[in-house]
Amino acid sequence: MDDLLPPVKERVEKFLSSAKDAGIDLLITSTYRDNTSQNVLYAQGRTTPGKKVTNAKAGQSWHNYRCAVDVVPVVAGKPRWDVKDEVWQQVGALGKAAGLEWAGDWKKFKEYPHFQYTGGLTLAQLQSGAKIG
Repeated sequence: MDDLLPPVKERVEKFLSSAKDAGIDLLITSTYRDNTSQNVLYAQGRTTPGKKVTNAKAGQSWHNYRCAVDVVPVVAGKPRWDVKDEVWQQVGALGKAAGLEWAGDWKKFKEYPHFQYTGGLTLAQLQSGAKIG
C-alpha cells in the first residue's frame, strides 16, 4: 500500500474498509510494479508458460506509475479467482464506490482483480511526466 501515490492509497484504503464492512476479505496481490516485473508478466502466455494476464508492457501499466492495485477476495481462507463468482460483482461495486476504476467493466480484456485511479489523466500524460494530484 505504501508504494501507491497518496490519492490512490486513500481510495484503496476506503475500498478495503468498505469491503471489510461488507464481510469481504480482500488480499492485495499487486501495487507498484517496476519495469522488469511488468515485462515478466507481459511475457506470460506469450514467450513463457502460463495464461496471459496483461496486455501492458513496461511503462504501459498504471501499476508502473503507482496508480493501480490488484486484489482477490478470500472466501473460507482461500483466494476466490473464479470471476464468475458473485463476490466479484460486489468487489467491483465497492471499488467503484471508493472512487476507483474497475477493469472488470472494461470492454476488452476484462481484468477483474485490477483497480486504478487515474486522476483524470491518460497513460500518455503520465508517460510524459504529468502528476496525479
